[in-house]
Amino acid sequence: MAIQIDIGKTKRQKISSHSKKPLKRGDILSYIILTIAAILVLMPLLWMFSTSLRPTSESFSLPPQWLPTQFRVENYLAPFESNVPFQSFFFNSLKITLAVTIGQLITCSTAGYAFARLRFPGRNFLFILLLASLMVPSQVTIIPIFLTMRSLGLIDNHLAVILPGLVSAFGVFLMRQFFKQMPEELFDAAKVDGAGYIRTFLQIALPLAGPALATLGIITFNAIWNSYFLPLIFLNSWDNMTLPQGIALLTGYMGSGNPSVVMAAVTMAILPVLLVFIIAQRWIIEALTRSGLKG
Repeated sequence: MAIQIDIGKTKRQKISSHSKKPLKRGDILSYIILTIAAILVLMPLLWMFSTSLRPTSESFSLPPQWLPTQFRVENYLAPFESNVPFQSFFFNSLKITLAVTIGQLITCSTAGYAFARLRFPGRNFLFILLLASLMVPSQVTIIPIFLTMRSLGLIDNHLAVILPGLVSAFGVFLMRQFFKQMPEELFDAAKVDGAGYIRTFLQIALPLAGPALATLGIITFNAIWNSYFLPLIFLNSWDNMTLPQGIALLTGYMGSGNPSVVMAAVTMAILPVLLVFIIAQRWIIEALTRSGLKG
């Protein structure tokens, strides 16, 4: 046992000696540049969090101070105690965001698989039209969408925001590229076993598409959660408004609202996006290591 322990110690010492390699000048320079870039990216977030904890009188103090002289934690309770139904806006945004995200994961994965693996007339032409739609901004198509929703009686209804977002051209493109890179041997083996397109998609392609689905989920959740344009057009009553609209109401007329309370509301609005990103990021790494795909 002693010999085995000594051998284990020597192996660990060799591994540690190999892992402690001297850093090159290029690596040190890269670390310095990345550290500076990270600080510049975090500075607005730190300023937002600092402003959310300071009194109103210090929000526009000159010269500006990074740390407040008095910490006001009650600023985080003020949005819920105001005449703006902040918690209702939060749940409305969560409802719309989850519905659109789940819908895009379903529609984009099936459409991407069809463009990548199925052979049908006009496939390439339809895919080119799909890519061309990425160049059209949403403001251009808002009038026909509004007329359609009005004819369906969905104005001031969450479905008016959910239905246009159930399909994404970028999501279809992302999933199509991922399915196209999968090894042909997997699909050939499925054909030999007598599996059709649907069974191959559900049992082979979809379980291996975890990284792409997680990436699409992060992008969609972030975009819909922060969306302000579509809810502003379609949602009019306070009972149906979303969180970005609620934050805009907290700013008051001509920016007369309490900036510390607004920054506290923005800080709370960012937390779900950060939580989803952290969870999905870990899941992406796990999916990549377990997918078994090799170049």
